[in-house]
Order: sequence, then C-alpha cells, then structure tokens
Amino acid sequence: RAEAVPQQPHARAGVLPQPAHPGGEVVPAFVHHLVGGPQPPGALGGRRGADAVMAARVHPQHPAALPHGRLGETQPRPLRHEGAQQRRRQLVDARPDPREIGLEAVEIASAGPHCPLQDILDDPAKARAWKKKFDDRNIRIGALSCHGNPVHPSPEIARADREAFRRTVVAAERVEVPVVVTFSGCPAGSAADRVPNWATYTWPPDFAQALRYQWDQVLIPYWKEAAGFARQHSGRRVALEMHPNFSVYNPKTLVRLREVAGEEIGANCDLSHLFWQGCDPVEVIRFLGKQGALYHAHMKDTVLFKDNVAKYGVLNFAFEAKDLAQGSAAFRAVGYGHSAEVWKEIVRAYMEVGFEGIMSIENEDSILSGEVGVGRAAYVLKNVRAELLAAVL
Repeated sequence: RAEAVPQQPHARAGVLPQPAHPGGEVVPAFVHHLVGGPQPPGALGGRRGADAVMAARVHPQHPAALPHGRLGETQPRPLRHEGAQQRRRQLVDARPDPREIGLEAVEIASAGPHCPLQDILDDPAKARAWKKKFDDRNIRIGALSCHGNPVHPSPEIARADREAFRRTVVAAERVEVPVVVTFSGCPAGSAADRVPNWATYTWPPDFAQALRYQWDQVLIPYWKEAAGFARQHSGRRVALEMHPNFSVYNPKTLVRLREVAGEEIGANCDLSHLFWQGCDPVEVIRFLGKQGALYHAHMKDTVLFKDNVAKYGVLNFAFEAKDLAQGSAAFRAVGYGHSAEVWKEIVRAYMEVGFEGIMSIENEDSILSGEVGVGRAAYVLKNVRAELLAAVL
C-alpha cells in the first residue's frame, strides 16, 4: 500500500459535529475533506481508493485533477485523464462546491497542492490569508493529515516521515486546526530487519519477541516524543487511523499506545478497517468515547461476502472490482456494505458520546468511484442526520 505520490490532490468528504443541541446531544453537520499530494521519500502518499470525492480524491499514482462532473452522473469523468493545468486549480475554486451537497469542512493533506505548507511555516500573514479563503466561504478546516511510517526501519524514510509530522503539527497550530491525522507506523521485527513487520500473534515465540521489540524499543519511545511535541504546540490532537499493516490497528492497540504516550494520541475511527475484524461499530465508538480518545472519523463502509468469508476467512480483501468475485471483503460507500439503519446507529453513537471531531466521507469504493460514491454516502448520512434530529426535536 506504500505509494510514491505526484503533485496532485486527494480528497475525502465528511461530517462535523456542531455545538450541542438544546436537548443536550451533539448534532453532526456535514463536512468536506481533502488529503494527499506529494510526500517525502518513502511516505505513504494519501490513500488507495477512489479517483475523486467532490472537490478531489485521486489515486496517488495517477495524474489527476479536480472533478468536473456533477453529483449523480453514472459515469463520472475519470480524474486520472485530466491535465496538469487543471491539477493546479485551487480547492476553493473546485467544482462542484462542497457546500452544494451539504459539506461544511475540509481535511487537507499538509503535503498536497491545496496546502502551502512552507508559506504557512514561514509567513504568519500568508498563513492567515490561506485560512481566510476557507473562513470567507464558511468552510472549516477540521484537520491536517500526513500519512506515513515514522517508525520505518529505513532511516531515510523514518526521518522524512517524522519531519513531515512535525511540520504538520506546527502548521496546524499556525492556522488553528486542532487535529493532525496520521498512522502509528510499523517497525521492523528486530533491529537487524530492513522491512516493516506487521506482527499480531504471539506464537511462534519469534513473533512475541518481535512485538516486544516493536513496542518497547521503537513505538513507545517515538510516540512519547511525538506526543510531547504536539503538547508543546498548543496540544494538537494526533488522530491515529487504526489500519492493518500498522502497529495500531484496533481500539485495543490504540488505547495501549495512548496510555503510555499521552492524551495527545487518539483515534481516527475508520470503521471500514474494523468491520472485517469483527468489531461492533457502536461498541467501538462507546469504548473510545469513554476513553476520551475519539479525535476524528472516516466514514467508509466495508461489505463482507459471507460465502467467501466462510471459505477463505477475512484476511482476503479485494481492492479492485476485478477481484470482487474471490474477495471476502471490499470497501464500499456508506450504505453499500451496511444498511442505513446501521449507519443511523453509528451516527447516534457519535452524538451520544459527544464527539467533536469531523466525520470524513472517504470513498474507496471500486464500483462507485469519484463524486458518485461520495454523493451517495452524503445522501445516506444526511438522511440519517435528519431522522435523528427529527426524533430530538
């Protein structure tokens, strides 16, 4: 899943909680979120998945541009065929406007073309001017992201990703963005190894030894330092996505790291990675909410193909449409893996625990790509919100 990233946008869209309703519950409102762009050498550039989400979610390896098709097209224009000049369009000029489908905030990759990172770091006036472009359109910047592996066994990769994280934290402070989204990373299995080793099981004993090395000698020391850095910069919240192939991949490992590194560390709760692990989404939200560890959320669904799960188990993910017939699970737009009723309970749970981050619609659907996938996810979530608000009112 590690990918080199050209100069291009990636995007997600999402949901943002508003101030508490007079009845006491936090009421989510909808948000738009951008990620991606070039990363330092070896970085994980954005996310595998859809070509675009409204104002741009692009495959990291494809030259692409912001979408021009309107929501509801059955065949949205493939972004990978757009030209370089269009790639350089500004987010604030993107069509369709994220507000057209009820989205009210953005999450932006610090290394992407929509974030003038060096200007933000070098010139406070330019930082304010950049933020004002969003403020003037009543679009909140809910998070900055920098996906990488800061504990990679390659010193060059680890150094670059650690520096990207630190620069993103400083930039987030400058533009008053509360959350930085990233991965925990995954170390090697020993000091002699040269590639990351995702160990989850403690037998044979070699893997128990690998896990002790990873956590005691690499992960914990690094994230204690990183959390301290976030603390020094107005307490930026670091939202780790619980993702396979990284050491923090479920709520238990997230809380384990948080307990030793500090409360600056919390969760980017992407349920699509937890559905196939057998987690109950509402219980996950309640568990992390009780810990005070819910900082961010990606709204993406996963479909489980029961016949294939029965034959092959869950560690058999299909990332492309051509592999769906043999896959046990695949990412889908919200509502296409689990029913609207399930997503209603998910949003209800976020409201009940007082979640204050943004809930980003992330489209990695291999069938409903681009604006169509995002638009349909937004449609489900807006209807869910309306039903919940009607019940409150």
